[in-house]
Amino acid sequence: MGELVRLDKHDGIGTIRLERPPMNALNTQVQEEIRAAALEAADDDSVRAVVVYGGEKVFAAGADIKEMTAMSYVDMAGRAANLSAALGAVARIPKPVVAAITGYALGGGCELALACDWRVVADDAKLGQPEIKLGIIPGAGGTQRLARLVGPARAKDIVLSGRMVDADEALRIGLADKVVPAADVYAEAVALVRPYANGPAQAIRAAKAAIDGGLDMDLNSGLAWESQLFAALFATDDRREGMTAFVEKRKPDFTGR
Repeated sequence: MGELVRLDKHDGIGTIRLERPPMNALNTQVQEEIRAAALEAADDDSVRAVVVYGGEKVFAAGADIKEMTAMSYVDMAGRAANLSAALGAVARIPKPVVAAITGYALGGGCELALACDWRVVADDAKLGQPEIKLGIIPGAGGTQRLARLVGPARAKDIVLSGRMVDADEALRIGLADKVVPAADVYAEAVALVRPYANGPAQAIRAAKAAIDGGLDMDLNSGLAWESQLFAALFATDDRREGMTAFVEKRKPDFTGR
C-alpha cells in the first residue's frame, strides 16, 4: 500500500486513489506509487475493472514543478522514461479503466486521464496540457495519446496554446466521454465499468489488446493480430460457457477463465 496512492478493491472494481493534497501533484513518489498500483490492479484476478480517482476536489493538477525546477537535462534524461512508464502502466492494465475527473486534470494529471480507456468529467472541471507555458512540452503521453484521441489539429491547439479545456468542449471533441455534476463523478465512473466486473474477463482483455495494439499497426497487421486473439479465445472456459448459454437460451455464468 502506497503512502500517497492506494488501490481499494470492492466487488470486482479496483479504485486507484491519489491522496496528495491539495492538488495531487505528481512528484516522483506519486508517479512510482501509481505504477505500483497499476501493476497490482493488472495482476489481481479479483479486480475486473479500475477507476482512477483523485478525490472530490481535484483529479491531479500536474507534475510537481518545484521538484523539477532544479533539474538539469542530465537529471531529466534519466527520469523522463520512468515518468512515461509510470503512466504507461495504467494504459497497459488489461482491464477496463475509467478516470473519474473532478476539479483539474492538467499536465501530468491530464496525461494520467489519457492513459485510461474512458473519462467521466465533472461539469465544472478543467483539462489541459499547460507545459508550453513553462517552456517545455508534455512528457508522459500528452502529445501522443491526446493526438490519437482528438486528432492532431485539436491536439496541437491544446498543447501549443497551453489553454484549459472546459467540460463541454472536452465532451464535444472526445476528450471526455461523460459529463456529470461533480458530486456524481465517482459513482458514474463506477457505474460505467460495473458491467465488466462479471463479464468474460479474457475476452475483454483480448478486445482491449486488439484495439490498443491495432492502433500502432497498419490495417493488415492489425487484422492478423485480431485473428490471433480471436482464435485464442476458443481455449477459454468463458467462450464455451457463452456459446452454450446462447444455444440453451439462458444467461451465461462467466468465471473469467
